[in-house]
Amino acid sequence: MTRIVIIGGGPGGYEAALVGAQLGAEVTVVDCDGLGGASVLTDCVPSKTLIATAEVMTTFDSSYEELGIIVADDTPSEQAARVVGVDLGKVNRRVKRLALAQSHDITASVTRAGARVMRGRGRLAGRQAMDGSRQVVVTAADGTEESLTADAVLIATGAHPREIPDALPDGERILNWTQVYDLDELPEELIVVGSGVTGAEFAGAYQALGSRVTLVSSRDRVLPGEDPDAAAVLEDVFRRRGMNVMSRSRAEAAKRVGDRVEVTLSDGRVISGTHCLMAVGAIPNTEGMGLEEAGVLVKDSGHIKTDRVSRTSAPGVYAAGDVTGIFALASVAAMQGRIAMYHFLGDSVTPLNLKTVSSNVFTDPEIATVGYTQADIDGGKIDARVVKLPLLRNPRAKMQGIRDGFVKIFARPGTGIVVGGVVVSPRASELIHPIALAVDNNLTVEQIANTFTVYPSLSGSIAEVARQLHTRKSAEES
Repeated sequence: MTRIVIIGGGPGGYEAALVGAQLGAEVTVVDCDGLGGASVLTDCVPSKTLIATAEVMTTFDSSYEELGIIVADDTPSEQAARVVGVDLGKVNRRVKRLALAQSHDITASVTRAGARVMRGRGRLAGRQAMDGSRQVVVTAADGTEESLTADAVLIATGAHPREIPDALPDGERILNWTQVYDLDELPEELIVVGSGVTGAEFAGAYQALGSRVTLVSSRDRVLPGEDPDAAAVLEDVFRRRGMNVMSRSRAEAAKRVGDRVEVTLSDGRVISGTHCLMAVGAIPNTEGMGLEEAGVLVKDSGHIKTDRVSRTSAPGVYAAGDVTGIFALASVAAMQGRIAMYHFLGDSVTPLNLKTVSSNVFTDPEIATVGYTQADIDGGKIDARVVKLPLLRNPRAKMQGIRDGFVKIFARPGTGIVVGGVVVSPRASELIHPIALAVDNNLTVEQIANTFTVYPSLSGSIAEVARQLHTRKSAEES
């Protein structure tokens, strides 16, 4: 029987374990924290659970008056004031409970499939043996070691929060994103350092929960890696809701001063708050893994270099997830893990195609994207026509009091094949799916335009954008 050892139990690891076991391999998953990894225990599942509460708060605060909802005995003069609050301790207890439950469910699924789960830290021991096998050494919490023989090894060890030397988290006032779920009380004044996806999501969530938030961004705008039109909408929403967004401001240090935190910027300015959340990127977990000795090529960033079927430079060694530096998304990690197993075990395999990956920023409104981007088009990487339609024109959006957002689709001239899209809206993560189907299956704007949609619905805007692209295409051809 083929022996496979998977180091790391996150989405890349546990999805690979399920496939490997189902295809008849003897699979062992080595994990030190609990299956699901950071994605389930400290990242995606917890943060999106927190954001779910924040989303309800935002929806209520922003639209209850417009929709005619009366709370208790509010007088008209009191309508503008916040009428609901949040118990952060209760929210965080729910967050942790759901995360642990999800981890337990994953463990049950993996063991039920026939894989073995070992608690400990794994590392590669030297190069491939003459018979093609490899050794993985597992170190348990008590220091004891066990050596496993594997025909193939998958490394899926994820990443951990990057730290600034002069702003080290203390878990109480200066926090990284894994520590916020230990808070019992809502931060009164929260400084969020970093305006990427993680920083923007937490800044928006805590703003909605009731914190006064300052977002420190070293770039010209929030979400510098996202669609510029989408980022502009979100930044406008943040500012309109009272967030202090500090662009072109780089944080160099953070320190506690009594019950407060002072953050020093590179230009000498000092800002003060009750708490500070550091969201300045992630570092791959590759140190101490024995990679160099095993012949695994690692980039200067610490990420493992892989090809489109998850192979590393070392025979029989694969890698998946954040440790590879390819799209830090749970869905991509899971696909990389599955592809690795399909490839090694000789099953049919489709190499990873990043141009069909859907991603979402869980702010309010959400920002969902798929396929080629506006930057690709502006930079000449692909020739495409673009139509953007504001949600303000959508009847369902008007009914629900939705003012911010849009649908944007990119299509090839001539053929009308859809190559990408952006949705900025509540639940954009759900609305992006029809565009993703179009991108993945090379559908045309005509096919989308001619497909029935529910009236009224937000998805109707997707069909309307497709109709406008189709009309423009027909006009160009004539």
